[in-house]
Amino acid sequence: MTLINLDLIMQNFWTKLTKPIIALAPMAGVTDMAFRQMCKRFGADVIYTEFASTNALAYNSQKTKELIGFSKREQPVVCQIFGSDPKIYFKAVKVLQSMGFAGVDINFGCPAYKVTRHGGGVSLMRNLKLCREIVQATCEGSKLPVSIKIRASIKKQNSNVVITALDLVETIKDLPISAIMLHARSYEQPFDGEPNIEIVKEVRKIWPKILLYNGGIYTPEQTKQILEQTRADGVGLARGAWGRPWLFEQIKSYLTDGSYSQKNWEETKTIMLQHARLALTSKGSHGLLDLRKHLAWYVKSLPRAASLRNQLVKINELRELENMLAQDYER
Repeated sequence: MTLINLDLIMQNFWTKLTKPIIALAPMAGVTDMAFRQMCKRFGADVIYTEFASTNALAYNSQKTKELIGFSKREQPVVCQIFGSDPKIYFKAVKVLQSMGFAGVDINFGCPAYKVTRHGGGVSLMRNLKLCREIVQATCEGSKLPVSIKIRASIKKQNSNVVITALDLVETIKDLPISAIMLHARSYEQPFDGEPNIEIVKEVRKIWPKILLYNGGIYTPEQTKQILEQTRADGVGLARGAWGRPWLFEQIKSYLTDGSYSQKNWEETKTIMLQHARLALTSKGSHGLLDLRKHLAWYVKSLPRAASLRNQLVKINELRELENMLAQDYER
């Protein structure tokens, strides 16, 4: 059975994006609707949701649907999903289609224990045959473009044998995947240590379609260097955008003009309040509880950051936030 459908290719948003693509990478507990909308306002080209369980989607979990709910203003929005059963992936993508997503992404990269202990995320890379079956089932069940997020490598259990991103891409490269986001760190070094630029270069040699680099990008200068080194088609921003949704705007300015501006405290306060209002709109009063960590990230570089953080993580009402930000914390 062929997996190629010319109508679907025409609907593939990935083919219409201008390169380099600056995407918001999926992050559990971080990329909720309010934060995604802030990143979109500052120029994110593609938005990824928090990852969702294929089992929950296949059984029509309302809680999961609410978790990944999105605004049309965020489009193109990609929902990342995790699980370990190809048949469930086939069912889950049909739910995503009905919700109006622009794309679906398979999570082969998450190192979180709550995901890997059930055989999902990066642990799937230890079974390349299963990875191929999952990708094929997803492509066959989906009218949405399918992408994958992977890691540089992972060791087999109780062994020094290493499975690399190159091994995985070789296994699935003939299937109709639209894009790959490659986190250039290993499972064993999930967020620390130097990214493995060489593995990205190797994948680039065998993967002619869209390749996004992910891992350790905090500045426009780093972005330009990574794109030049790897010849990737773009980047996925993650922790670098914490408290700095304007990083997307800065990167685009730097890549175009060679310069970019910083946000001063007055501008940052305005952005924080915009973020808070979006959180209230999307989640009601509970939105401010989820916002607290974001507020702490916004003030990280201030001289009195510790004192302000201690207050921000106790915010319960918008008026409290407005009163706090009315004070001068830069002195």
